[in-house]
Amino acid sequence: MSSEQTRDALTAVAAQLSEEGGLLAAALVARDAVTLADDDPALGALAASGPLSEGREARIATVVEAVYEGFLLHGGSSRLLDASDPDLNILAGDRLYAFGLAELAELGDLASVRELADVIAICAQARAIDDPALAAAAWQLGASAIGWGQSPQGEAAKAAVAGDHSSATDALGAAARMLRDDHAPSR
Repeated sequence: MSSEQTRDALTAVAAQLSEEGGLLAAALVARDAVTLADDDPALGALAASGPLSEGREARIATVVEAVYEGFLLHGGSSRLLDASDPDLNILAGDRLYAFGLAELAELGDLASVRELADVIAICAQARAIDDPALAAAAWQLGASAIGWGQSPQGEAAKAAVAGDHSSATDALGAAARMLRDDHAPSR
């Protein structure tokens, strides 16, 4: 996935926070130049590369990266903000969740709002049981569903999270791959 698209999306999120002013604007560490780790999942670029994002790729990438940044902040890290204040991290994370979901609602994309709400819920559960692989798989499925659409396999995988977490992690990942593979161009 495109690290350039991810940087652009995060720059847009930083610009939004800067424009709003206040505590979050003051906590920004990167306003114009976003540096990404080599292992950044580029979830916004993933969601934007699907056929359902056509014509609105930049906005979808920004929304997904904003919500993912909220998830990171809730865990005490950030690509945009000084994450040294745990209370500010929660506030900032909540703000970015709200920003992303409101943007999707404004687009009329309620299916994507639901997908990200499911990701947020699964990630909260994953944090509670200290299972980062479950959270990562939930993000892969969520970003894939935003770009390619929902599937019965994805819904079943999300429902499985309430049971055996190890098999749910595998099921979430498999459902994400299946969504993308089912819509891959023929060769």
